[in-house]
Amino acid sequence: MAKPRRAKPSAADKSGLKVAAQNRQAAFRYTILEKYEAGMALTGSEVKSLRDGGANLREAYAFVRKGEVWLEKCHISPYRSAGYAQHEPLRTRKLLLHKDQIWKLAGRVQEKGLTLIPLRIYFKNGRAKCELGLARGKKVFDRRAEARKRLDEREIEAELKRYR
Repeated sequence: MAKPRRAKPSAADKSGLKVAAQNRQAAFRYTILEKYEAGMALTGSEVKSLRDGGANLREAYAFVRKGEVWLEKCHISPYRSAGYAQHEPLRTRKLLLHKDQIWKLAGRVQEKGLTLIPLRIYFKNGRAKCELGLARGKKVFDRRAEARKRLDEREIEAELKRYR
């Protein structure tokens, strides 16, 4: 009797991470100084919606209030099969960090121009996590200079490839 074939494990199975949502604009709009991993306090329908990929981090940000970190304007769409137990899509969600991390973040956010931006939401060993970035906003000329630099590098690579 032959053994049944098993599917190959995906990259998410090997590393234990499954990305549910990603903030692609964050690297363009901000300079990321530090990254933190925070747990998330979610309802059951929110978790199921996240597993389906129903989250949007485009306008989201985090803030520290009374020794707690909160995630604001993170849209998690309602889960279709939740029935009467639906959640509010734009509710403020609590992020779980160690006290010393919260104190450090609170001090750094008080500095001029620093903010907390959610970079991605993912599942690590079955638990929802949010990767926060301590960021400084880029000016328009910074963005243009970065785009120009990327274009120059691409042209140099093309020249080197053609030369070889």
